[in-house]
Amino acid sequence: MTKITIAIDGYSSCGKSTIAKALAQKLNYSYIDTGAMYRSVTLYCLRNGIMDKKHHLDMDKLMKELENIVVDFKFNTHTKTSETYLNGENVEHDIRTMDVSNNVSKVSSIKEVREKMVALQREMGKHKAVVLDGRDIGSNVFPDAELKLFMTADPDVRAQRRMDEYSSHGQYFTKEEIKLNLNKRDYDDTHRKENPLTRAKDAIILDNSDLSKEDQLEFVLKLIADMQLTKDSVA
Repeated sequence: MTKITIAIDGYSSCGKSTIAKALAQKLNYSYIDTGAMYRSVTLYCLRNGIMDKKHHLDMDKLMKELENIVVDFKFNTHTKTSETYLNGENVEHDIRTMDVSNNVSKVSSIKEVREKMVALQREMGKHKAVVLDGRDIGSNVFPDAELKLFMTADPDVRAQRRMDEYSSHGQYFTKEEIKLNLNKRDYDDTHRKENPLTRAKDAIILDNSDLSKEDQLEFVLKLIADMQLTKDSVA
């Protein structure tokens, strides 16, 4: 089967990473969680006094420190998933906090941050056989990706999913708090100047409000199978 690039974009808590991880495992592809990369930069800013508790960002300090921020992924043979590393430290848990969620849109909107992360993403995915999820993968990072998905879901479903995710990590918030966070992130992501969240013209919409993980995986695998059959018939 021909190796392809799969680009998955969409709003927060729409299950992008869930379907991306499942596809990567099924196809034996690499998985790149681009959102985790921006979360890692945000975590670095919070830890190193570049951003304070009032969300003020020291741009001069960030520009000086940006070259010292190294984000990569390592495969965990026990969990069978890729995990995020910041300067050699596993931060998979630390980047999933509400504090990071409340600040990641601000950090990810910075041109220099996006340029560095996009360059890393393109390098990681240059040989294809890769699944990437994020906000601008199909529209900017890999505009020539063979398969592009744009994921969405009902706001209440998204909020419940995020609540469940936080609870699984021992973090507890009201649904209203989470909805406010998601609404703010949606606005920030779709209105930022640098590569805003938008659906690529050739992206297939996947509304998974009422779909199980298995249904979603089956849907996307069928898309891939149909693509391969089309290529074979044309050849």
